[in-house]
Amino acid sequence: MKIIVAGGGWAGCAAALSAKKQGADVCLLERTDMLLGTGLVGGIMRNNGRYTAADEMIAMGGGELFNVIDSNLVHKNINFPGHNHANLYDVSTMEPVIKRFLTEQGIEIRMQSRVVNVELTDQRITGVWVKHNDRESLFEADAVVETTGTAGPVRNCHTHGNGCAMCVLRCHTFGGRVSLAAKAGVPEMDGRKGEQTGALSGSCKLHKESLSPDLREELSKNGVALVSLDPDQQLKGKLALKACQQYAIAEFEANIILLDTGHAKLMTPFFPLDALRRVKGLENARFEDPYSGGIGNSVRYIGMSPRDDALKVTGIENLFCGGEKAGLLVGHTEAICTGTLAGYNAAGLLKGRDPLVLPESLCVGDAISQVRIQMMEKKDLSLKYTFSGSVYFNRMKELGLYTTDTSAIETRVDAAGMTRVFA
Repeated sequence: MKIIVAGGGWAGCAAALSAKKQGADVCLLERTDMLLGTGLVGGIMRNNGRYTAADEMIAMGGGELFNVIDSNLVHKNINFPGHNHANLYDVSTMEPVIKRFLTEQGIEIRMQSRVVNVELTDQRITGVWVKHNDRESLFEADAVVETTGTAGPVRNCHTHGNGCAMCVLRCHTFGGRVSLAAKAGVPEMDGRKGEQTGALSGSCKLHKESLSPDLREELSKNGVALVSLDPDQQLKGKLALKACQQYAIAEFEANIILLDTGHAKLMTPFFPLDALRRVKGLENARFEDPYSGGIGNSVRYIGMSPRDDALKVTGIENLFCGGEKAGLLVGHTEAICTGTLAGYNAAGLLKGRDPLVLPESLCVGDAISQVRIQMMEKKDLSLKYTFSGSVYFNRMKELGLYTTDTSAIETRVDAAGMTRVFA
């Protein structure tokens, strides 16, 4: 079973691992020189309902990446406005840790290998064209999992944002994202928020050494620091642009909220540098990602794939999707969950197994179903969904799905018949 995973973010890493565990020969293709994608500058895990989702995946036998992440934390069980029991991993060291782990599992990883086209026969992908060192080669495939994300190429940030903000995705260096589903002729969907197509990434990162000693000490000790803003310092309405709606609450407008993830994670899509340097403790602030975080951020949620609840892309027999390609799901936990299911079902297709659809009695299964319903049946492309806040976390609480009781989560998974299904 030859399975190609296109895109090495959290979803791609999870898909590759899941397919490999099912006995497939897996090749993970990443267009840049590092894995994890936006996970290189993210770092927030286990906050709010993400705790429940991670423990569900562990109980279902698909939690290896969560266990590796938990071994590389800088802060554990912290609270910040609207969010409880969060873990923060070290963005500066997580990527090589994950890369070594996947290599040890026998997954072939090819870096700086950008997928640029597909070979299609009778609505089935038989191979993908990959550009490496200015040469293109055909990689044969029995099934493909697309986890290329929804940010980039550069023209999207120019058209729908404030131009290229020089983010960690580095499209200018390694080439922009290419959608395999679109290359296969699948009509894709773009997120919207009023007049905004897509959404801006939800945070920036500051060089920690550019902060005042007091702020650095507070971050190192507590993992979080809040600096109140005077009314004339607040950027009214800016949070409506965020991809991460779970942070679009009043406290994030009235305060500078910093999280310690190796960088000082600034929980706002952008902040004019001159204005930022007028805030106490930030007089010498310098952006680390995106480097032009004073004017904007990357535009995401453009080019999502229509799919079913098994994460098979509509119209292509052997193409599956995970992460943001699978819809308006926000976050690393969400990417790992969908990537794991997509990789499992890609291998299952080749084994002649019925596709696995996770039951709605589990928050992971319910979220995957709800996003499809909202996007494809209700045609609502304005909201974003995450286990950690906003509309979906509210749904989790209403349905009684949110809990931090691991034994209760294990019991729920067992009652659904899903214990160690991914193992």
